[in-house]
Amino acid sequence: MAKMTGLAAAFVVGLGAIATAQSQQAKKPMVLTATDYAEITQLSNKYAWAIDSCIDNGYAYADLYTDDGGFSVSQEWGKQGARMTKGREALAAAAGGVNSGGDPSGKKDACKDPTTTIGYGISHIIVNHVITPTPDGAIGKAYLLAIGVGSDPTKIERQGGYEDVYVKTKDGWKFKSRTHVFPNQSTSVQFGGRGRRGGGGGAGRGDGAAPPAGGQPTAPQGRQ
Repeated sequence: MAKMTGLAAAFVVGLGAIATAQSQQAKKPMVLTATDYAEITQLSNKYAWAIDSCIDNGYAYADLYTDDGGFSVSQEWGKQGARMTKGREALAAAAGGVNSGGDPSGKKDACKDPTTTIGYGISHIIVNHVITPTPDGAIGKAYLLAIGVGSDPTKIERQGGYEDVYVKTKDGWKFKSRTHVFPNQSTSVQFGGRGRRGGGGGAGRGDGAAPPAGGQPTAPQGRQ
């Protein structure tokens, strides 16, 4: 009986080793081709154009995300924002689109007046983009430079950066999530106290809005 017990134990240990090896193999990052890297880079580049220009009434921006994907703002690297903007209509609206008849002129599928949004005047420059393969696709991070801060075309502000999760769909690579990490939001010329209350360029176009009383960044308003 003792011998059988030992054999059984060895068998169990063997099964455990096989399961561990299979698990490690299953978690191995996917191999990205040069085309994959190029397409993910293009995805991030398209983001800047879509959010700055309200292309296709905001839908060009919304279509950069998966059906269940979303955008959030966080003050910490490695931490997703508490509030997520999700869904094609909500994302299009966040990009400046008017897609629910909310335009005072009565127009649908139009764009909001950009001068009424908090990020008005800035252009997104996304740099130092790093892409890392994962078992399910890839993750990425990049810096965000905003040009035209406070409606001054010569002024540049570092507005944190992005942390992304990418997945490959039948329509190509898309954002599963994009988080604008904005640690300096409260002191930002465009979005912080100097910009909103101190005459440093209050209204604007950009990611998020100034933090409310609780200090947490809000979901994007107008242009992200």
